[in-house]
Amino acid sequence: MQQSNGKVILVTGGAQGLGKAISATLAQEHTVIIGDVQEDKMVMLARQLQENNGNAYPLRLDVGNEDSVKEVISEIAEKFGRLDALINNAGVDFTKPIMEMTAAEWDLVMTVNLRGPFLTSKYALPVMAKQGGGHIINVVSTASLRAWPEASAYHASKWGLRGFTQALFTEARRHNIKVTAVIAGGMKTPFLLDRFPDIDQTKLQDPENVAGNIKYLLQGPAETAVPEIMVIPLQETSWP
Repeated sequence: MQQSNGKVILVTGGAQGLGKAISATLAQEHTVIIGDVQEDKMVMLARQLQENNGNAYPLRLDVGNEDSVKEVISEIAEKFGRLDALINNAGVDFTKPIMEMTAAEWDLVMTVNLRGPFLTSKYALPVMAKQGGGHIINVVSTASLRAWPEASAYHASKWGLRGFTQALFTEARRHNIKVTAVIAGGMKTPFLLDRFPDIDQTKLQDPENVAGNIKYLLQGPAETAVPEIMVIPLQETSWP
């Protein structure tokens, strides 16, 4: 693995949807590690980005599994010598009423959406602190600001992630590490389109738009932090 002159960045859930857009947007200037459980997709994406002169490498990552997270962070630190940014993007949901949701489904949403960012942050922080700084970006959602039916687990996880991000900010800045919550509105990704095939896509934004804002955050001046940013379609129906 050869590091570019840019940052070394780990993108969780980086093989499809917003994660894919983030990986593609950043790989031209930085070294992107695509962390995902979908091995075929992440390998294919890394190959495509490399063929277009991008710096992207796949590493299987199960964000809810502590051993997996620990191993991936350690491998990145060993092979690249640093980890400049962690983008916690992986997320899942089950669209169903509370009375129909199983405990296993609830637990899976919490494991991926909330436990995952905790674990990746826990193991990334020492690496970043040792090198003198870094940036953790958590992809949240407008679901962390209000609620709608049949998304109880998702809402709970994203409200929790927003709170965790704010707490993480207060601790990480002691080590010169920035933390940002990116509150993203509806996007044209499989996360929505596969579950809601009749959704009005004119009310959605391209994931590349959100990825562009994440790129902007990573270019910010060292002495300035952006704790939270909201990126929504102009015609977003879930906000305000």
